[in-house]
Amino acid sequence: MQYQTTIASETSYTGVGLHSGLEVHMRLKPAPADTGIVFIRTDLEELPKVAAISANVTSTIRATTIEEHGVRVFTIEHLLSALHALRIDNCFVEMNAEEPPVGDGSSLIFFELLQDAGIVELAKERQEIVIDQVYRIDDGERFVMVLPYDGFRVSFTSLNPHKLIGIQYEDFSIDAETYRRELAPARTIAYEAEIEALRQMGLGLGGTMENVIIYNDNGWLNKLRYEDELVRHKMLDIIGDLRLTGLIRGHVIAVKSGHELNTKLARKITAAFQR
Repeated sequence: MQYQTTIASETSYTGVGLHSGLEVHMRLKPAPADTGIVFIRTDLEELPKVAAISANVTSTIRATTIEEHGVRVFTIEHLLSALHALRIDNCFVEMNAEEPPVGDGSSLIFFELLQDAGIVELAKERQEIVIDQVYRIDDGERFVMVLPYDGFRVSFTSLNPHKLIGIQYEDFSIDAETYRRELAPARTIAYEAEIEALRQMGLGLGGTMENVIIYNDNGWLNKLRYEDELVRHKMLDIIGDLRLTGLIRGHVIAVKSGHELNTKLARKITAAFQR
């Protein structure tokens, strides 16, 4: 029997949001059994809560956004990814803005904060999402699926027409140690020619060379941590997006998937297990 977990003590971090560019103070706090992951907007009256569940997804443009009763938070996937990798069931996430801090563009800061806070078991059985059949979402060119597997595994193929990137593939069975070593340090990546257009859309306002890997037609503008850092960050993202359905036991296989397909799969799995 597995028991639910939460963090043992409160921890905090202050930084800027990747897309908003606003400074945000975030506090991660222990939560009782059956809470799940819940964001709390401390900058708003009555401290409204937004549950990190697939039904609350409202946008997947360049990040995953959730909303409840008119209150939203966005770019939550990196934090959720670390929570998923560490198998943390319950946590309150207090923020005085709409978006968590970006850190260095990876999930490493969140992973380390959670590890340092400690993880404790609660006196309530865990309801793990044990995949018992194939669930698939595709649009003809891209797809993401999950099938039965005794553990949690992610296989991802990234197909990028740019000559610098091309085809990248990775496959990992995910536990805390593997995630910390192979995925957590992988950072957000952007194509230099697209940056101004993103900013005109109000996106990427907090992006810098310190938290985004940037490439152009001549090469990378900053040093990579992995030769295939792009596909590793895609895997980090999918682990975070699928946390919206719970802690999964299964094998995730994806080709060119992004937040839209990832969260559609999360909703499909959630609907099946609620039935």
